[in-house]
Amino acid sequence: MSVPAAYFAVVLIWSTTPLGITWSSETVNPTLAVLARMVIAVVLGWLILKVSKIELPLNRQAFKLYGYSTIGIFGGMSFAYVAAQYISSGLISLIFGLAPILSGILAQKILNEPKFSKTKKFALLFAMVGLAIVCYDKVFAQTGALSSDSYLGIAAVLCAVFFFSISGVLVKSVDIKINALASTVGSLVFSIPFFVAVWLVFDGTLPVDEWETKSLLAILYLGVFGSLIGFIAYYYVLQKLDASTVALITMITPVIAICFGALLNNETVTDNLIIGASFVMGGLALYQWGGRKRTKVTVPT
Repeated sequence: MSVPAAYFAVVLIWSTTPLGITWSSETVNPTLAVLARMVIAVVLGWLILKVSKIELPLNRQAFKLYGYSTIGIFGGMSFAYVAAQYISSGLISLIFGLAPILSGILAQKILNEPKFSKTKKFALLFAMVGLAIVCYDKVFAQTGALSSDSYLGIAAVLCAVFFFSISGVLVKSVDIKINALASTVGSLVFSIPFFVAVWLVFDGTLPVDEWETKSLLAILYLGVFGSLIGFIAYYYVLQKLDASTVALITMITPVIAICFGALLNNETVTDNLIIGASFVMGGLALYQWGGRKRTKVTVPT
């Protein structure tokens, strides 16, 4: 796999994942949709491990890694699917773009990383202003009253971002060398019992006659690409490119996701959404590169 191809794959997959979540939950219960997605990814990943003769570590450190990863997979995915019932796929992607900043805050507490500089604090404030603009536009009507259940979706996706971020920070604390595919498969295996439990408690049915092809194809896409190939490609570019180049992904994907949502799912793009998104993207850019000396970054071809 070439680096540019892998990079493009990550951007495309991450940009379409929120829309895939929305479509997969249209006729399939969200708890079953996310469970089916994970099962597909595990089965395919396990087959690739066997064919490639890649070892799946089963030691204490590996279990610790899988457990920490499960926090992000189960917590992040569960709340993301809840959010998809109330807000647009573009907004989900935009709020998820705040993960690097939240991860930085959590890393200070958990990994004792240095505190934010003044520039990063300003970047955080800048991004929060953008988020406030977007949330106000979605939650409040012109009268200032609550306009819908959008606040539930926003709260859910914020929870998803929190679990995703704290999981990533905890994973960094595990000292282990492991193949990216093995790490992905092991983590997915650990997470499946939790998804099964949630499905049994909140649904537990299989109304096959209600399922539409669109939802089933979305689940298949998310299982193969969103939960497996996307992770493999991401870890690959993370090994090959510098962190600042990889960080561009979190700024590119929300913009593309908003466009996909508008073009393919008739999602409304308001002036406030554009303004708020600009603030969030600007805050992320300032967070990643603010205060650094300019260096030329090239992507290998």
